Amino acid sequence: MYRFLQTLSVLVILAISMFLNATATEQIIQAKNDSTGEILEVILYDLDTQIYDDAIPNIGNGAPVLKAINAPKNTEKVIKRNNKPVKPSERLPKQAPNLNNDKQVKELPVQVIRSQSPRPIPKLDPDLRGRRIPGRDRTILPQRERIFDPRSVPPPQANVFPKDEIPLPDRWRIIENLGVNERWFDPYNQNTLKGDRPLKGTKDWFFVAAAISDTVIEPRSFPLPVGIQTTQNPSNDIFGDPDTFLASQTFIASGSFIKGMTTFKPQDLEFRLTAAFNVNYAKVNEKRILYVKPSKGIERADAFLGIQEAFVDYHIRNVSDRYDFDSVRIGIQPFSSDFRGFLYQDNQPGIRFFGNRDNNRWQYNLAVFGRIEKDTNSGLNDITATPRRDFIALGNVYRQDFPVPGMTSQLTLVYNLNREAGHFEADKNGFPVRPALLGNLRGRDYDVLYIGYNADGRVGRLNLTASTYFAFGEDRNSIFTGRSAAIRAGFAAAELSYDYNWARFRFSALFATGDGNPYDDVENGFDSIFENPQFAGADTSYWIRQNIPFIGGGRAIGLSGRNGLLNSLRSSKEQGQSNFNNPGTTLLGVGADFDLTPEIRLSANANVVGFAKTDIIEVLRQQGDVRKNIGLDLSIAATYRPKMTQNIVLRASLASIEPGEGFKDLFENNQGNKRYLSALFNATLTY
Repeated sequence: MYRFLQTLSVLVILAISMFLNATATEQIIQAKNDSTGEILEVILYDLDTQIYDDAIPNIGNGAPVLKAINAPKNTEKVIKRNNKPVKPSERLPKQAPNLNNDKQVKELPVQVIRSQSPRPIPKLDPDLRGRRIPGRDRTILPQRERIFDPRSVPPPQANVFPKDEIPLPDRWRIIENLGVNERWFDPYNQNTLKGDRPLKGTKDWFFVAAAISDTVIEPRSFPLPVGIQTTQNPSNDIFGDPDTFLASQTFIASGSFIKGMTTFKPQDLEFRLTAAFNVNYAKVNEKRILYVKPSKGIERADAFLGIQEAFVDYHIRNVSDRYDFDSVRIGIQPFSSDFRGFLYQDNQPGIRFFGNRDNNRWQYNLAVFGRIEKDTNSGLNDITATPRRDFIALGNVYRQDFPVPGMTSQLTLVYNLNREAGHFEADKNGFPVRPALLGNLRGRDYDVLYIGYNADGRVGRLNLTASTYFAFGEDRNSIFTGRSAAIRAGFAAAELSYDYNWARFRFSALFATGDGNPYDDVENGFDSIFENPQFAGADTSYWIRQNIPFIGGGRAIGLSGRNGLLNSLRSSKEQGQSNFNNPGTTLLGVGADFDLTPEIRLSANANVVGFAKTDIIEVLRQQGDVRKNIGLDLSIAATYRPKMTQNIVLRASLASIEPGEGFKDLFENNQGNKRYLSALFNATLTY
C-alpha cells in the first residue's frame, strides 16, 4: 500500500508539472536506488509530445524506473550517477533492457527535483547544417525506423567475392543474363554477325559481317574538248558542251573470321574478304569523251566486280603486360601513308609488319606493296589483269604526345619503284594511259624516295594537321628531253581549326613545288603515288572532285585528277604513272563546320587554287603568259544522320569554280567566262 501511494504521488506530481509547464521542453528527474544507494539524474524531453515514451514504465511491482531511450543525440541528455557525469557513450544502452526480467533493475523511488522553463528555439537545426526542417519547431529528430522487407534479396556476404579482383570470363554473358534477345538484322545493337558473341560451338572464334550501299548521283560541268565528229552548235569551237551526268551504285560485302577476344588485347588471327560490285552510268554531250571510238555514242553503262580486301592477319607476340604487340598482315589490304591521304592511300596486295611499344605510345609499320590494275570506270581492283610493275616499300613510326601533349607525330619513308617503260597500256574505254600522251610520248622508268613528317592533334584549343614531304630520285626518261633527270620536289600542307561550341572554323594552306624549266634535267614538280586528300572540303570541293582535262596540251591528260588535289598532268590517278614535270599547286582556304543538331552538319569552304609555276603549261600548250591564279573554289555541303550513327549517312553538296586569270587563259571559250558547277548527292547505308 505504501509503495502504491508513493507511485501515485509521483504521477500526480508529474501531471501537475505538465499542466503548469505545458510547453516545457525538458525536465530533470532524480531517482534513487534504495538498495544500492545509487542516485540517477535524468533529463526527460518533450513531455508535452510524449516523446519520452516508456520513460516511467510500471515494473511488475509497481515501482517506476526512468529511462531516456528516446533522447536524441547531440543534446544535453545528461545522466549523473552518484553526482558524477557519465561519458556520452554510456548514457544510452545499445539495446533497451527488459524491465521485467533484468536483474539490475530494482525498485526505485522517484521524485521530480527540478523543472526548467523552455529554452530558446534555435533558428537552424544543428543536426542539419544550414537547413531548416519544414514544419518543425524543435531540434528533436524522430527516431530512425528500420524497415525490413521479407521479399527482398539479402546482400551477399563479403567473403563470397575475391578481395583483389572479380573475374569476367567473357563479355557477352552480361547481355545473356539480362535476357536481351539479339536480332541478326540489327546493325547497331549486340549481334553475333557483328562479332559481339562467339560462333556456336566455339569459345573464341567470331564472325564479323559488314555490308555497305554507296549511291552517288552527280550532275556537273567542266571544260570539254570538241571531237572531230561533232555537229552540235556551238561545238565548232575548241571547247564543247560542258554539261555531264554521272550515277554510280556500289555494293560492298565483307566478312571476317577472328580468333581471340579483342576487348582488351589484339586479335590472335583474322581472315578477311571484301568484295565490291559497282554499276555506273555516264552521259556527256560530246563524242570521244566516254569512248575513244566515236561510234559508241555519248552514253555509257558499265558494271564491275572487284576484290578490295583479301588478307590474313596473324598476331606474332605480345611484348609487355600492357599488350604491346607485333603482328603481320599478308594480302590485299588498306593502307594510308599519312593522316590525310596526301601521298598514298589505297588497297593493294602486300606484306605488312606492324605493332606498338611503350603502352601504345609508339606505333610502327614496315610494308611492301605491289600494285594491281584498277577498273577504269569504277576504280575497283581488277585482280584478273596482269599486275603492274610498280612497287612500294615503306616504313613509318608514330609517337603520341610529341612534341607536345595531345599531338601525334609521324616520320615516314616511302620508296616507289616503277619499271613500266616497255609496256603499253590502254584503259577500258580505249584511251592510252601508259605511257601518257604527253611530251615525247615515250615510256618511263623512275625511282623516287619520299621523306615525310606528319602531325595531327591539338595545341591548346587549336586543332592542327600538318604534312611535309621531300621527293628525291631519278626519272630515266624525261618527257621533254628523253634523258635521265633528277627528281627534286617538295610538298607542305597544314590545316588549323578552332572549335567554338557547336562550330569549327578552319584555315587550310597547301604548297606543292612546280617545275620552272622543263629542259634542265631536274624535275621539280611534286606528285603523289595515289592521293585521296581529306582536306579543304575533300570530295565536296569542285577542284578536288572533278577531273579537269588538259585541253590542247595532251590527249587524255588531266590537269588534275578525280578526287585529287595536285596539278600533276597525269593520264589517270588509277592507271597512270607519277609525273614530276608539272606546274605544282597552291591553295589557301577557309571553311567552317556547323553541327546544327546531332543529326545535321552544315559545311562551307572557300579555296583559292593556283599553279606554283606555269612554264610547263606554256611549253605544252605552246602558249605564252599563262597566269597562276586558277580561281575561287566555293562549296557548301549538308550531312544528315537520321539515327545519330554512321549506319545511315545522307550528303548533299553544291560546288562551283569562279574562273581566275589562269583558268581563263586555258579554258576561255566563245560562251564567255562561264561558271562551272558540280552537284553531289551521296547516300551511304552501312550494316
